[in-house]
Amino acid sequence: MESHRLRLGLLALTQLVVALDYNIVYVALPDIGHDLGFSPSSVQWVVSAYAVGLGGLLLFGGRAVDRLGARRMFMAGLALYGVASLAGGLAPGAGTLVAARAVQGVGGALLTPATLTLVYRGFPEGPERNRALGAWGMAGSAGLAAGSLLGGVLTNYLGWEWVFFVNVPLALACALAAPRLLPPDPARAPGGFDAPGAVLATAGSVLLVFGLASGTDAGWWTPRGAGALAAGLVLLVLLLFVEARTREPLIPLRLARGRGLATTMVVIAIFQATLGGGYYVLTSYLQLVLGYSSLEAGLTFLPLTVLCMLAALKLTPALLGRWGIRTTLVTSTLGTGAGIAVLVAGTTPGGGFWTLMPGSVVWGVCGGVAFVTLFAAAGAGVAPREQGVASGLASTTKEIGGALGLALVVALATGASDLLDGLHTAGWTAAALTVAGGLAALALKPDRPAPRRPAAPKTLEGAGK
Repeated sequence: MESHRLRLGLLALTQLVVALDYNIVYVALPDIGHDLGFSPSSVQWVVSAYAVGLGGLLLFGGRAVDRLGARRMFMAGLALYGVASLAGGLAPGAGTLVAARAVQGVGGALLTPATLTLVYRGFPEGPERNRALGAWGMAGSAGLAAGSLLGGVLTNYLGWEWVFFVNVPLALACALAAPRLLPPDPARAPGGFDAPGAVLATAGSVLLVFGLASGTDAGWWTPRGAGALAAGLVLLVLLLFVEARTREPLIPLRLARGRGLATTMVVIAIFQATLGGGYYVLTSYLQLVLGYSSLEAGLTFLPLTVLCMLAALKLTPALLGRWGIRTTLVTSTLGTGAGIAVLVAGTTPGGGFWTLMPGSVVWGVCGGVAFVTLFAAAGAGVAPREQGVASGLASTTKEIGGALGLALVVALATGASDLLDGLHTAGWTAAALTVAGGLAALALKPDRPAPRRPAAPKTLEGAGK
């Protein structure tokens, strides 16, 4: 039991490290741009290069986990992550930093499916896995919450380089603990690796995420971004034809076509799209409309993220045990859409922390439950040897959905003559799409939580004692 707790602690810490990087860099962007000579438009590639590396190689990373071993890929991902973080902090120029961020994304593309696979394989489906996923989701929320605050503190007192250096000891500690706490990888299954599928999946995903990220930078897609998007879609369509004719495909199409995983991929893409869009609306409102500092904006996010953490850790396992996956996912996703709508209603010219609190409460609680439940759904009923590719597919749709949603929200917000009107349009759109995702979750097969085992009857011998 103690070894299970330590193993879960390691996996949760790793998820915290990956989640920390989503927010910690944003606060440092102005200083990075000034010191390394980025233009106002190109500095966004400090964020986008990481998204391209991560989103582009998640499918490959998921299959590598299945073929080469989850523990092996976990340690390889940590090594890449730590070395790239060190290189980013030491970067002498813009090009070096963007390259380091792309490599860091590659490390995350190995680390994310490996971590999820170790959760799926190490904790049996049911209450034990639900609790493990709750701790994993709580760690991710903690990383998001700490990222913006820690980024501001490090940048102010030590310099922007430390938003990268801070990852190095964390990655090193996790890598040193992994051989002791994680089970050895099983013997490698016989068979090939589907090199053509890996090349097409990686190239198509990289181009697709690159095109979406370019749209985020420009408010809508530039010709370069649109061309990359079109090429990526063509390669991914070609991938489907190749996989249908390959004996040992990178992506088993029967798995992707399965009702459970296919529905989950749709819902998680919508959920992540509106999550990123909602964060953009709230951040822009606080800093551009109300004039909050980065630290004040980060503190305003705290109630939402703390409630998200508590809901993921405490509430989600109980709801999954009582309601099952489908009912929990539908209810929490619909609640997340309602929370975004209530929050948008509070973004008035004279608003502030307290007008945003009702929406933050509803969004935080329901969003924390929905996020964990989505990944519980992604791994439900999947054979152990295919957990890596299942988590890779779910994580890829999450990243692509997030990039697409952010590009759409930025376009809606900046397309209006008045900023607050544009933010309202973007926010109401995000709320409506989230509700649509909740309704789409009704396509999942109904499931019933495992019944509780009745207490063993007392024997005559035991009764007489």
